Amino acid sequence: MTRTRFEGAMTALVTPMRDGAVDYDALTQLVDWQIASGIDAIVAVGTTGESATLDVDEHIAVVGHCVKAARGRVPIIAGAGGNATSEALDLSKRSQDVGADALLHVTPYYNRPNQEGLFRHYEALARAVPLPIILYNVPTRTGCDMLPDTIVRLAAFDNIVGVKEATGNMVRAAELVQRIGDRMAIISGDDGTAFPLYALGGKGVISVVSNVDPARMAQMWDAAVAGDWAAARSHHFALRALMELLFVEPSPAPTKACLAMMGKIADELRSPIFPVTDGLRQRLRAELGRLGHVAS
Repeated sequence: MTRTRFEGAMTALVTPMRDGAVDYDALTQLVDWQIASGIDAIVAVGTTGESATLDVDEHIAVVGHCVKAARGRVPIIAGAGGNATSEALDLSKRSQDVGADALLHVTPYYNRPNQEGLFRHYEALARAVPLPIILYNVPTRTGCDMLPDTIVRLAAFDNIVGVKEATGNMVRAAELVQRIGDRMAIISGDDGTAFPLYALGGKGVISVVSNVDPARMAQMWDAAVAGDWAAARSHHFALRALMELLFVEPSPAPTKACLAMMGKIADELRSPIFPVTDGLRQRLRAELGRLGHVAS
């Protein structure tokens, strides 16, 4: 069976909100802008999309809306993770029903399953839902680390097609590329590791900074694929300060602040995440000015 590949510069899209509800008009405009800027795929309602504070009906509605807005131009990858296998299965099946092209499954958080528990969780998902699955390992957020041996075991499933590697450990990432890079796409889950992971043989990034500057992230991937490492490096360094600023305060508050300054969405989040402090807002505006996105 030929595996479906999900590669390139992919955006973990924010979920725009206004007056407490999802702003679907703004969401449509974000999807259009991302595609026009060269982004290769969109993750709908991942953790950057505030999946933790959207209810299930909202979650699925946002996925379905992104599918309709994309109109087949790029794949829509639905965030469908949960810390209960039954919840993850339900989100997976409902995302499939509204037309998602693939699923992103974060490791179960808080309950911290062991490696066998992780394997069985993903095995159940892979057997129950035929859509391509991208694993997501981000232990600093979940308290749960999926080790390389477990990922290698899961690579045996044809519909487990990639892993979003967000440990920040390039030695770990290099091991995965070496061991299973021919069977699964090893994808950066941290903007700052995208460029070095490309050099190791990684196949893309699921990016936060591309919410704000999709064109440069797309150009960095395109340059790396073309072997123009000087251009790819230049794009990496151009975005490096913004990459860091977007995580000075809890994500996605800094990203939404940037998009609001750019006139694309309202600066609104779901509690317990709130808009950024005035000091960070000033730093973000200055960096956006340097990049040419707002008047500094």
